[in-house]
Order: sequence, then structure tokens, then C-alpha cells
Amino acid sequence: MTSTGPATGLRERKKQRTRDALLRAALELFTTKGYERTTVDEIADAVDVSQRTFFRYFASKEDVAFALQQMVEQRFVRALEERPAEEGPFDAMRNAVLCAWDSIGEAIESVVPVELYLRTFQVIESTPALLAVHLRRSIEMEDSISRLIAEREGLDVDEDPRPRVAVAAFSGVMRVAGQLWGRGTDTSLDAIRAMTERYLDHLGPTLAADWRK
Repeated sequence: MTSTGPATGLRERKKQRTRDALLRAALELFTTKGYERTTVDEIADAVDVSQRTFFRYFASKEDVAFALQQMVEQRFVRALEERPAEEGPFDAMRNAVLCAWDSIGEAIESVVPVELYLRTFQVIESTPALLAVHLRRSIEMEDSISRLIAEREGLDVDEDPRPRVAVAAFSGVMRVAGQLWGRGTDTSLDAIRAMTERYLDHLGPTLAADWRK
């Protein structure tokens, strides 16, 4: 009997290399030419593959533009699902996002330089079509996390407003931290992790304290 293990593994690695190359080429083009002016054909040509090959890996330009962000979000969701049950909702989200940032750097760097990831984030923020998609995806993500938090706490998310309120506050802090990181001079992952931690740690006192004292 012939073993297909090594051959299958080789094919999968080749597929991953092609996908990564398409992703890198697309992000480079988006950040140099602009998202709207970049075509799928140009992305495929940069990797010396056909348009058909591009669509084997990505459904559209939009899909490739958000590929890294989706990877980061998936890391966060997995980390949140693994948090101990005794942690409260806010602590679980805070610890999950910090754990995700601890491991995401290597994953991003295996595909693109962090500097390119930052430039892509800036393109999304400055391109109306992508910003609209980003906001829609954020709403969908907040709904998903709200339901996950409600399930952790044994609550009905459609009856108890607390999971949605907590997630909305958490997401707002994450958005602000990401925007400030994108505008700053230190574009390292350590910088965004530290900024995220700092801003999350101010959320509770900001909402509860008397600011005039």
C-alpha cells in the first residue's frame, strides 16, 4: 500500500505558500497603489499565478484585505473560549485579548511584516468602501462575542442587556487603542499590546469614578 502522507503534506505546504504570497502581494499593492486601483489580475500577476488560482484562496479583494484581521479575531475568540469559568466577563475579555497578542506576532510575521500589517490597517481606516465593511464586521463580531459572554454567564443575551453593554464598551476601547497605535511612531506589536492593556485597565475607573476628584 502506498502512503500518501508526505505527498499530502507537501501539497498543503505548497497551497499555504501560494496563499501567503497572494496575501503579501495584495497588501503591498493596496498600500502602495490603493485598494480601489488594485485589480485581482495585478495581484495574481505579482505571484505569477492565474486569476482562477487567486479565487481558489480568496473570494474577493475584500476577503484578502481583511484576512489578517480575521486571523487576529479568531485568535481572540479561541482565547476567550478557553478562559476559566470563574473569571468575570470583563476580566475574561481583557485576559483573552492580551493572550492573543502574546501569540499573534509570530503568526503575522510568518505571513507579512508587522509594518505591512499596520499599513493595511491604515488603508482600511482611510478607504470608505473598506471602512464600511470594517464597521459591519465589527458589529457582527460584537454580536458573536456578546452571545459567547452570555453563554459563559448563563444569561439570555436577548433579555439581559449586560453582555452587549460590556462588549460594546470593550470594543470601543479596542478601537481607540488600535487607532492610536496606527497613528503613533512605535508600530511594534509590543506597543499595541501595552496600549491595549493600559486603556482596558482604565475602562472600569473611567465608567465608575467621579472625574472631578
